[in-house]
Amino acid sequence: MSEDTEVQEATNSLQSLNIRTESVDSGSDPEHTKQKVDILLKPTGNAPIMKKKKWTVDSDKKIGWIIEFVKKYLKLESNEKLFLYVNQTFAPSPDQIVKNLYDCYSTEGKLVLHYCKTQAWG
Repeated sequence: MSEDTEVQEATNSLQSLNIRTESVDSGSDPEHTKQKVDILLKPTGNAPIMKKKKWTVDSDKKIGWIIEFVKKYLKLESNEKLFLYVNQTFAPSPDQIVKNLYDCYSTEGKLVLHYCKTQAWG
């Protein structure tokens, strides 16, 4: 087997495992090297269950953006409330940056956020 074939097979294996590699080039355009983080959304209480639970979002997004995204995904009315909790303990403020929460509270490479339509914790 040639070296090129081995490299291609290794690349295909990494892609099939959905492993992301990040560029370390400090001179590159920051728009093209935005850092992404994995979040896991879990329903709590009377909240509808999302078919897709794991999402990858830009690390510079705010929690308020995630709340609006989940509300739209679940087709909630604009006047309905949605609460997010980090690891079933506290509700972050809507202007909190996802990266800050990820850096402090992520486990096994993902930030776990519980969502519900009524206040549950904190």
